[in-house]
Amino acid sequence: MLDRIDRKILAELQKDATLPVAQLGERVGLSSTPCWKRIKRLEEEGLLTGRVALVDRKKVGLPVTVFVSLRLARHDEASLQRLAALVADMPEVQEFHRMSGDVDYLLKVVSTSIEGYDQFYKKLIAVSDFRSVSSAFSMEQIKSSTALPLDLV
Repeated sequence: MLDRIDRKILAELQKDATLPVAQLGERVGLSSTPCWKRIKRLEEEGLLTGRVALVDRKKVGLPVTVFVSLRLARHDEASLQRLAALVADMPEVQEFHRMSGDVDYLLKVVSTSIEGYDQFYKKLIAVSDFRSVSSAFSMEQIKSSTALPLDLV
């Protein structure tokens, strides 16, 4: 179980994973060595799965975000595995979710343009058998966060 200090460490690292251990320790009320040991434990236990830099997608030329709803023609295990392998090899796909309800899968895709998305779409439909594919273009990103709300748990 996570205690109050672990939650503080995780919250601070979600804000800035580049903090030096000494500064992080100060923020959570620990000296460097105990703070470092907790970070290592959180990594070993799989709570910290990586440290990344967040890149502004618009500034690197990926201003278009598309949410793609997929409905499969068949729901056998081979079809599901084939789709998962296909999507894993598509760098445009930022998120891939199996859904409940009317949609089988939901993809979050980034692209350089609508034309770029059309090229992605053609690749996608060429390699799998879908009952339907529906694309919804994001007009404006109002909120985006990678930080989990740890105070809810």
